[in-house]
Amino acid sequence: MFSLEQISKHYGEVVALDDVTLGFGVGTVSAIVGSSGSGKSTLLRLLLGLQWPDHGRIRVEGQLLERSIRLAIRRRIGYVIQEGGLFPHLTVRDNLALLPRHLGWSRERIDARAHELAALMELPESVLRRYPTELSGGQQQRVALMRALMTDPPALLMDEPLGALDPLVRAELQERLQQLFVSLRKTVLLVTHDLGEAAFLASRIVLIHDGRVAQDGSAADLYQRPADEFVRRFVAAQRIRPAGAP
Repeated sequence: MFSLEQISKHYGEVVALDDVTLGFGVGTVSAIVGSSGSGKSTLLRLLLGLQWPDHGRIRVEGQLLERSIRLAIRRRIGYVIQEGGLFPHLTVRDNLALLPRHLGWSRERIDARAHELAALMELPESVLRRYPTELSGGQQQRVALMRALMTDPPALLMDEPLGALDPLVRAELQERLQQLFVSLRKTVLLVTHDLGEAAFLASRIVLIHDGRVAQDGSAADLYQRPADEFVRRFVAAQRIRPAGAP
């Protein structure tokens, strides 16, 4: 679904990504983890064409990502950011309708899909008539996910989607996301600094450090077979252990 070939990205003198090569298969759920400033969010923005690499190539569904087609590619990828990114002056229904309306969907089709997703996210239909400021943080993130799923894209990119939520709400949404990832069978890339969240939601974890891949594998690989001292320190700082870890 996605491939990055020898990708490098700099912001002035700061190296965000340094010669990164990765592939993410169709229908897989992968977590990109790392400390703040490690380059994990840059990786997602490059896949979306929101930023451009200094070196290397990116392919989406086998197609080379070029500036001329990046908008078309972006419309085929759901994107969820921390705190949702909803437009406060629009109702939930109108937030959901933005891309479908641009694509020429009828009002009836938009409403039917919005009601379908409200049920999927276990939200009352009355939420569709409310404004984002009238919703709790957890409800806003559910709506943000609904917006990302509105056109049924084959892939979801999620950048710290639960980072601003309190622990109980976050745990509840983690449970819901895990169920959705299994039932929807989409390609998912989740950025988080929380290794426990990554291990709960994804079968594959890519740990980024200083713009490079420090380790790529399962949670058990990171805990039981850390690639270097940084991986050991990162894992120890999480204060958790996966099932079966010594």
